[in-house]
Amino acid sequence: MAIELSTRAIEEPGNLSTQPELLVSAALHLMSHYSTRGDDASTCLKLASVIERHLKALAGHGDLAPVLRATCEQLSEQWAGMVEQAIPARQHVSLLDRVFGTAPPR
Repeated sequence: MAIELSTRAIEEPGNLSTQPELLVSAALHLMSHYSTRGDDASTCLKLASVIERHLKALAGHGDLAPVLRATCEQLSEQWAGMVEQAIPARQHVSLLDRVFGTAPPR
């Protein structure tokens, strides 16, 4: 049941905005999965991004208590920072490097 809710929340987060309990449940479920995945960086990055979106949606939800909205906002910012740091930096490659084939592979 929890997996179905989190999967539905990932695919259709806008549809769950009227049910904050489902968003909270999905966010908690996703966080627990994130903590168990240490080997696949790309999966962790995607999962962290989804967690951040869920928390952001909860932070803007009018039916939640102010303290819970503030907590979700703070956590959303923390997850967003983590996602931003985890995104690999792209190297700047000049046009001449690309033309002459001296650019490092991506």
